[in-house]
Amino acid sequence: MAIIQIKTEFRADQGKGASRRLRHADKIPAVLYGGGRDPISLQFEHNPMLHATANEKFYTSILELVVGDKTQKAILRDMQRHPFKKRIMHMDFQRISDTEKLRMNIPFHFINQEISPAGKTSGVLILRELNDVAVLCLPKDLPEFIEIDLSELKLGDIIHLSEVKLPEGVEIPELALGKEHDVAVIVAKMSAAEISEENAEAAAPAAPAGKGAPVKAAAPAKGAAPAKGGAPAKGAAPAKGAAPAKGAAPAKAPAPKKK
Repeated sequence: MAIIQIKTEFRADQGKGASRRLRHADKIPAVLYGGGRDPISLQFEHNPMLHATANEKFYTSILELVVGDKTQKAILRDMQRHPFKKRIMHMDFQRISDTEKLRMNIPFHFINQEISPAGKTSGVLILRELNDVAVLCLPKDLPEFIEIDLSELKLGDIIHLSEVKLPEGVEIPELALGKEHDVAVIVAKMSAAEISEENAEAAAPAAPAGKGAPVKAAAPAKGAAPAKGGAPAKGAAPAKGAAPAKGAAPAKAPAPKKK
């Protein structure tokens, strides 16, 4: 459990006009609620808070809000940012009790992906289906992150929520809702481009062995007339009424019969 101390001040003025004046003065309007007590209005110095929120662990830590000599443990529940300026517009904090379980979204940290069998295989995609998960635990057991070791991940492997190793005292309430809520966190599969290439190679016709010589045209059967426009076979008489082949000597006329 990480604890971060933040100095704050009570805020007397409320309403949109008061909030605008605070922002012009480089302060952030905020509210603290929960714990069976009335909400109170707070204000924070903008730049120190902007710097603190740049760290991932700020969102999964127990925050000690210090007002004078009083300290209140809380967690961040909501934060509104300016649409395009680097400005925090408003913050909501919830009081917590050391004896009551709280529900928080905790990020996953994936390690050893590059040394895994899947990470070393060309064309394999390692998809991160989830980047965080809602957990239930006491404040003392709240982790900053949940580590998932991918060193044994292979092509075709899927890591589900139920397979994630949780710190002691931490549970995932989603898993109690049924098997259909045991969703995938990590999937290792072949890329679409690689699959298309393999399919194309499998569908390609096999090449003939060696260099094939051109196939010789078959000679016409003995006594068969030549194909249309084709020359007669060597030594064969031209068909009746057919013109002699180009360059061939005309046939001799038969000698007259002796009387």
